Amino acid sequence: MPTFNVNRVVLVGRLTRDPELRALPSGTNVCSLRLACNSSRRDADGTYVERPNFFDVSVYGAAADTVGRYMSKGRRLAVDGRLQWREWETGDEQKRQAVNIVAETVQFLDGPGDHADDGGGWDGERGGEDTDEGELAGVGATADEDLAF
Repeated sequence: MPTFNVNRVVLVGRLTRDPELRALPSGTNVCSLRLACNSSRRDADGTYVERPNFFDVSVYGAAADTVGRYMSKGRRLAVDGRLQWREWETGDEQKRQAVNIVAETVQFLDGPGDHADDGGGWDGERGGEDTDEGELAGVGATADEDLAF
């Protein structure tokens, strides 16, 4: 009998730190980021309180380059991906485990002038280089696709 599994994550939040771009031994680039997403709940006296949730996200390949180049702490980001569980052993032989989100699509949600920390934008971060629309609109898009603006 076939089984049906779903492993899908969709998050919208803000980056808690600048993305960290590095190359794997295979040559593939990976960008590590931490995303904060707030959830609201009602406390005992009936008032709503927001509580942050923090998620570790990995972006691979060309998308990793784009995220590392254009995103920074405080920027809003949408991520569509899957959960990945991993286990390892530390140097003192303790077993550790973690769940990470592997992004398959990343969408930039802030405009060029929007920024939570300093009001700055991509203006000083582009370095005057030309980019195609798909790269700025979202990592999952290409220049040939119709963008929904």
